[in-house]
Amino acid sequence: MPYVVDFKTVSTTGLESSPVAETLAGLRANEARYFSTKYNHVFTVSPAGEVPDVVDRVSRILKDERDIVIGSRPLEASGFEVDGLRMDYVFYESGLSINVMYSIEAGGKRAVGFKLADGMDVPEELAERFKFARQKSRLAGTIRGSYFVIKGEY
Repeated sequence: MPYVVDFKTVSTTGLESSPVAETLAGLRANEARYFSTKYNHVFTVSPAGEVPDVVDRVSRILKDERDIVIGSRPLEASGFEVDGLRMDYVFYESGLSINVMYSIEAGGKRAVGFKLADGMDVPEELAERFKFARQKSRLAGTIRGSYFVIKGEY
C-alpha cells in the first residue's frame, strides 16, 4: 500500500528493519521536501515487493551501465513522472537510497544518484568506484552522495 512521506513529521514507517532507520527516514523525508518545494509533487513510496518494475528498472540500469549489483535488500520504492522527468527511487535496508532521473525527451538529463543515510558505511559494491560528497540536511543529518550519467537508452 502506498505511503505518503511526510517531511514535517518524519516517520520510520516501512524502514523499521534498517539499522539506520531514523536517518534513512530523514533521507526519505528530505527527498519528499525537495519534490514538494520544487515541483509541488507529493512523494509516495510503496513496499519494494509491490512495485517490482521500479526495483527491476533501477537494478537493470546499475547492472547494464556500471556492472553494479546492490547487496542490500530493497525496502521501499517509488516511480513517477514530474516536469518531463521519469524518477525512480529505491530505499535499501542498509541505508542506501538510489534514484534514477531519466529525461523523457531525447538528449535530456539522465543520471543515477546514490545517497547514504547518516551512520551507514559506504557499500562495498560502491566504495572503490565513487567518491561521496557531504551535504548537511536538517531532516537527514549528513548525507553523503554521488552520481553517474546514464549513457544507454532505457
